[in-house]
Amino acid sequence: MKKIVLFLILAMPAILAGGAGAFGQTSSTQAPSAAELLARIDKNEIYDTIQYDGEMIIDYQSKRYVKSFKAWGRANSDSFMEFFNPEDVGTKYLKRSGRLYMYSPDNEGVMLISGHMLKESMMGSDMSYEDTIDNATLSSRYNAILRDPEIWNGRNTWVLELNAKNRTESYPKRMLWIDQENNDLLHYELFALSGAKLKEYNMLKVENINGRRFPVEIEISDLLRRGSKTTFTMKNVILDEPIADSVFSQRNLER
Repeated sequence: MKKIVLFLILAMPAILAGGAGAFGQTSSTQAPSAAELLARIDKNEIYDTIQYDGEMIIDYQSKRYVKSFKAWGRANSDSFMEFFNPEDVGTKYLKRSGRLYMYSPDNEGVMLISGHMLKESMMGSDMSYEDTIDNATLSSRYNAILRDPEIWNGRNTWVLELNAKNRTESYPKRMLWIDQENNDLLHYELFALSGAKLKEYNMLKVENINGRRFPVEIEISDLLRRGSKTTFTMKNVILDEPIADSVFSQRNLER
């Protein structure tokens, strides 16, 4: 199974662990415990397979770049995406068993993205390659604290603070704002060990897919990049349908 936000870029997505999602309605009059909220996020932001048409709209220093792609994901580690916009046509990514590979038609070769390269921006977006490859549950990586409820963009929210169990986490602290009425994860923030805020995520649009609320548009801002934000959209989403093994093969990457 795969986390929704991790897939939003690289059949991830996302990121993006602890990203945007929904996990069923509960009463807003009684606060759940921090552990309950985090367990719901881990349980419900998952699926067996996914296929979709994606778009990244990157606004950076008064310029806009639009990148279109198709993406497939399966199980906990397999994902594939191919870009079709004119500037990047033929660029492909394959993720298998925690390793990320890229094929560029300019170089006509496959490159393993590892080490310091994982910190770099993916396709000029506000997401790093590193953001796309960690699928472990938040519960296994963070301790949760329920803070005082707040109003976020006119919605009553539960506020969840997550602190990393391990100092090797890329983001030692996370803050999540969860809608009390429908349990959408409306907003979250990622922090460095120093306490500096590094990134912000906002959920912009949710659709009902297969009887569940599913985030199809989110906005990400890397606060270290002045005047930058990336909007991810997903269309024609198909969940839990079989995908051929060949999609996630090295041969498909090089073809």
